[in-house]
Amino acid sequence: MPPGQLMKLLASVLWLCAVAAAVTVPTGPNAGDPAPDFRLPDQNGAWQTLHSILGPKGALLVFYRSADW
Repeated sequence: MPPGQLMKLLASVLWLCAVAAAVTVPTGPNAGDPAPDFRLPDQNGAWQTLHSILGPKGALLVFYRSADW
Protein backbone atom coordinates (compact mmCIF):
# COMPACT_ATOMS: atom_id res chain seq x y z
CA MET A 1 0.00 0.00 0.00
CA PRO A 2 1.45 3.39 -0.96
CA PRO A 3 2.33 5.69 1.97
CA GLY A 4 -0.33 8.26 0.97
CA GLN A 5 -3.11 5.68 1.10
CA LEU A 6 -1.81 4.32 4.40
CA MET A 7 -1.91 7.81 5.93
CA LYS A 8 -5.50 8.32 4.66
CA LEU A 9 -6.53 4.97 6.12
CA LEU A 10 -4.90 5.77 9.44
CA ALA A 11 -6.59 9.18 9.54
CA SER A 12 -9.94 7.54 8.81
CA VAL A 13 -9.48 4.98 11.58
CA LEU A 14 -8.49 7.68 14.07
CA TRP A 15 -11.53 9.76 13.07
CA LEU A 16 -13.83 6.75 13.56
CA CYS A 17 -12.29 6.08 16.98
CA ALA A 18 -12.88 9.70 18.00
CA VAL A 19 -16.51 9.55 16.85
CA ALA A 20 -17.08 6.24 18.67
CA ALA A 21 -15.58 7.67 21.87
CA ALA A 22 -17.89 10.69 21.69
CA VAL A 23 -21.06 8.57 21.50
CA THR A 24 -22.72 8.24 24.89
CA VAL A 25 -24.58 5.10 25.87
CA PRO A 26 -27.59 5.53 28.15
CA THR A 27 -27.01 3.65 31.39
CA GLY A 28 -30.08 4.59 33.43
CA PRO A 29 -30.63 6.98 36.30
CA ASN A 30 -27.76 8.29 38.38
CA ALA A 31 -27.40 7.51 42.08
CA GLY A 32 -29.90 9.58 44.04
CA ASP A 33 -32.28 10.07 41.09
CA PRO A 34 -35.88 8.98 41.64
CA ALA A 35 -36.65 5.54 40.24
CA PRO A 36 -38.66 5.55 37.01
CA ASP A 37 -42.06 3.90 37.09
CA PHE A 38 -41.95 0.24 36.08
CA ARG A 39 -44.07 -2.89 35.77
CA LEU A 40 -42.20 -6.16 36.28
CA PRO A 41 -43.07 -9.70 37.39
CA ASP A 42 -41.81 -10.77 40.80
CA GLN A 43 -40.43 -14.21 41.71
CA ASN A 44 -44.00 -15.59 41.92
CA GLY A 45 -45.12 -14.16 38.57
CA ALA A 46 -47.28 -11.40 40.11
CA TRP A 47 -46.89 -8.01 38.45
CA GLN A 48 -45.38 -5.27 40.61
CA THR A 49 -45.12 -1.55 39.93
CA LEU A 50 -43.17 1.14 41.71
CA HIS A 51 -46.44 2.38 43.22
CA SER A 52 -47.39 -1.12 44.45
CA ILE A 53 -44.16 -1.63 46.42
CA LEU A 54 -43.85 1.84 47.96
CA GLY A 55 -44.44 1.95 51.69
CA PRO A 56 -44.59 4.90 54.11
CA LYS A 57 -40.78 5.14 54.11
CA GLY A 58 -40.29 4.43 50.41
CA ALA A 59 -38.83 1.27 48.93
CA LEU A 60 -35.48 -0.39 48.47
CA LEU A 61 -34.84 -1.95 45.09
CA VAL A 62 -32.02 -4.47 44.95
CA PHE A 63 -30.75 -5.87 41.67
CA TYR A 64 -28.17 -8.60 41.42
CA ARG A 65 -26.70 -10.51 38.59
CA SER A 66 -27.07 -14.25 38.90
CA ALA A 67 -24.38 -16.67 37.83
CA ASP A 68 -26.51 -18.08 35.00
CA TRP A 69 -27.12 -14.80 33.12
